[in-house]
Amino acid sequence: MRRASPIRSPQDAGAGVFLIALAALSLWQTADLALGTLRAFGPGMLPRALAVLLGSAGLGLIVMSFIKEGSALERWSVRGPFFILGSILLFSLTIRSVGLVVAGPLTMLVGAYASPEFRFKESAIFAVILTTACIILFNVILRLPIPILRGF
Repeated sequence: MRRASPIRSPQDAGAGVFLIALAALSLWQTADLALGTLRAFGPGMLPRALAVLLGSAGLGLIVMSFIKEGSALERWSVRGPFFILGSILLFSLTIRSVGLVVAGPLTMLVGAYASPEFRFKESAIFAVILTTACIILFNVILRLPIPILRGF
């Protein structure tokens, strides 16, 4: 005879565990940053405060998963996380070598491929418009030293 689980919303429980793990990782990685005081914030104050809030939200989800009826865990595709992570890595590898003019659209096209509803023409138009906006914002308005076009 199979025993029923006390968890009524496995999807919420899984999300809560993930958020707590992410908060723990953030706390661990910011452990060597000075906290400071409420009058003079240190570099570790904001990341730790956000990690505590994130962990609290995760704990709330876990508690609610025992109380409220919810969705079961479903299968998920690896396509989304694979292409999003790949686009981030691609950007970090190409921004200094070829510049934002090439790295921006290339990154956005790879990231857009994460969706099963990917359409090349629409994604390419969006990538060019967003890259142009980034160049105007970062180089013209904010005057940040982001490479625009290198290697050519």
